[in-house]
Amino acid sequence: MLITSLLDTDLYKFTMMQVVLHQFPAAQVEYRYKCRNPGVQLAPYADEIRSEIAGLCTLRFREDELNYLRSLRFIKSDFVDFLDLFQMNAKYVTVEPKENGEIEIIVKGPWLYTILFEVPVLAIVNEVYFRNTQKSPDTIEGRRRLAAKIALVAGKPDLADMRIADYGTRRRFSRDWQDEVLLSLKADLGANFAGTSNVYLAFKHAMVPLGTMAHEYLQACQALGPRLRDSQTYAFEKWAAEYRGDLGIALADVYGINAFLNDFDMYFCKLFDGARHDSGDPFQWGERLIEHYKNNRVDPRTKILVFSDSLNVPLAVQLYERFRGRCITAFGIGTNLTNDLGYTPLNIVMKMVRCNGQPVAKLSDSPAKNMCDDERYLAYLRQVFSIPQPGEAGAA
Repeated sequence: MLITSLLDTDLYKFTMMQVVLHQFPAAQVEYRYKCRNPGVQLAPYADEIRSEIAGLCTLRFREDELNYLRSLRFIKSDFVDFLDLFQMNAKYVTVEPKENGEIEIIVKGPWLYTILFEVPVLAIVNEVYFRNTQKSPDTIEGRRRLAAKIALVAGKPDLADMRIADYGTRRRFSRDWQDEVLLSLKADLGANFAGTSNVYLAFKHAMVPLGTMAHEYLQACQALGPRLRDSQTYAFEKWAAEYRGDLGIALADVYGINAFLNDFDMYFCKLFDGARHDSGDPFQWGERLIEHYKNNRVDPRTKILVFSDSLNVPLAVQLYERFRGRCITAFGIGTNLTNDLGYTPLNIVMKMVRCNGQPVAKLSDSPAKNMCDDERYLAYLRQVFSIPQPGEAGAA
């Protein structure tokens, strides 16, 4: 089996799942898979992917894993008690080959019981694909590339405060390769290595687990909140009610930077520790966030700006140098760390498209990242949040 632990996922899946248990336990959702690489032939591996998902659904949390989760200051004991009884159910997942050689994956059911599928299913798709297409992986080249990245940062006095984290579970080349990458980062980056979003590997290697919220959380609040226009503020308020000031990094791109800044008022500027960038120009985003903090009488030097959109190490260094001394920076690097052996990585996602029967979507600052099966709803969302159509004046 490719996945052997239910901890082998991103931390923000657990932090969001805890909110779902406490505040939205009856929500029903639907996720859909998409491969952004054109023409990737995954249909021949549909049975293999189904078999791996079936294996995933046999897993239960072990006692040492539950104890680890219980040790995290923001995880509540009743949530761990729930996880002690939890098991994933394959009836909520369908995997079907398509005539063009691609595959369709749909996850549909109670949010509380489906939220953990996304990351391991994507990791399964990646590893099944690469173990079939690259039967003798070039790990020597992968190690050479990784060492070159580490050399850009490690031991550089002017980068001593730079912090890089691994965000690459869902698009990793393989489980074993991610494990090797993390051990190399821990050994060779030293204090520049902040930790990993992968809870199992953090547990296994005594690393810091990192993460707060993902797009699906704010998207679901489009259906769960009292009014669509207030769904972003509703999501942040519910998050704050759950974590009481902990896990204070707000995701900034569900409706684009303009809508985020309109909603992220002085109260949220002071309440949250910072914000995460995941689409659009990162330099412009950082400048706008810093100016926004100043306009709200908040010292940006006390706030964290997390950059996580298609990062590589050279870009992270450029961002660090731009914003050094002006704010606290952090960098989450995914595919470029865990799937860089010289092969074209898969750009695959699984996004929530419905909640309680209603379409939900994000309208990020990178239009190619938008994903919704209802164009009328997308148009309505643009109208409600005053977001121009791509190509219109003012559009990102």
